[in-house]
Amino acid sequence: MADKPIPGSYIDTQGMGGPLSPEEAKNAKKQEYKPATVKPRRILTPTDVMELKILIHEVLDEREGKFDYTSYFDTEQYKHLVTEEEPEYKANYKPVYYQ
Repeated sequence: MADKPIPGSYIDTQGMGGPLSPEEAKNAKKQEYKPATVKPRRILTPTDVMELKILIHEVLDEREGKFDYTSYFDTEQYKHLVTEEEPEYKANYKPVYYQ
């Protein structure tokens, strides 16, 4: 049969502190914790979402016969040199992410 450990000779992970004197115990207050803020995780990045929205709008415009602009996905139209910025995409609608 194993001997019982001597109190104080091991780490008390529940209390995580030494014993308090009666005066310290009387003055000790429980600490209140604020609830954690949880940010939901998404599979798609914000850039993926933006491109999907553009794609959906282009498909709907094409279906309704309103597709009279250069597609965002027409990479030939957006060619540029490395030293230049990519040409700006101008849609015929007002997407929420451009506001």
